[in-house]
Amino acid sequence: MSDQRDPVEAAADDSRDLYDVATWEERTSVDGAAVALYWLLTRAAKWFVILLALGILVGIGGLTAFTEPAVGLLTLLSVVPALALTVYVYRSDVTTREPLSLLVTTFILSILFATFAALINTAARQLFQPLGAVGLVLFYFLIVGPGEETVKLLAVRLYAYSDERFDSVVDGAVYGAISGLGFATIENSLYIVTQLEEAGELAELSLGLGAIAAGGDIAAIRALAGPGHVIYSAIAGYYLGLAKFNPENRGPIIIKGLLIAAAVHATYNSTVGVGSFTIASVTGLPQLASFFVFVIIFDGIFGLYLLRKIWHYRSEYRAVGAGGEASVSTDRASRLDERS
Repeated sequence: MSDQRDPVEAAADDSRDLYDVATWEERTSVDGAAVALYWLLTRAAKWFVILLALGILVGIGGLTAFTEPAVGLLTLLSVVPALALTVYVYRSDVTTREPLSLLVTTFILSILFATFAALINTAARQLFQPLGAVGLVLFYFLIVGPGEETVKLLAVRLYAYSDERFDSVVDGAVYGAISGLGFATIENSLYIVTQLEEAGELAELSLGLGAIAAGGDIAAIRALAGPGHVIYSAIAGYYLGLAKFNPENRGPIIIKGLLIAAAVHATYNSTVGVGSFTIASVTGLPQLASFFVFVIIFDGIFGLYLLRKIWHYRSEYRAVGAGGEASVSTDRASRLDERS
């Protein structure tokens, strides 16, 4: 928030009443009504967005993972690697642990807001199809990357960001990772359902857990795609955290984080097919194994980029004694000096 003040307020002393002249606070009944209406409108807008997202989720079959136990289990298995990475980011937070309520809310909001990206991607893809391979790359860089990273960041911005317990830059990476996990969860679930429907195997899954093998390969492929979402949104989330504590440059910092996350995301989408095919051609590995190698290399590079930021923050946090380490050491040194 800017510290700039009106010239009247800046020149006046504290004894002057400048209410409705250069300052304002709630005094009259009209003021109270304005405050109450603003509170109502802001919360109504949030709930409208949330309920709209929920309606879309139901409409596109996003609750199948809850109604079909086998689909739910496949979805759970598909997000294990993404969950492991998220837990690592969470435990790398050298500051206070984030409350479960904020983590769960961010996860749920990310699942809901993923529906907006799904609708936009479906509608926009048709516009790029006539351009062939070039159009597909443009689609990834102009629509998929920016759109998906924006809705994942929105899941953090709408709730956790405004909470006073979001009290450090690195918290942004933690909530960003949680948002990426939520997005990967619903995306994997929808992808599994779609692929099984197209293969005519969804009805087979409903027969029981013994039919899970029908979707095992699909879940395995989605398991390799999941960690990327955590990495991309954790990067954007880190910059969101940086923006919160640098309000004078908040906009550009948030845009920087989104640009990096969207570019990395779009690069993955654009190169994964060619990269996997190249690895298979050179090494003779099966296509799935080549895909696995490509993902490990790609996610390893940009995962390291993310972790280096978190580690650097942790190093500076300890170096300046932000957690009390420096003050404790100083107190001990002072007591030793007094004894000597």
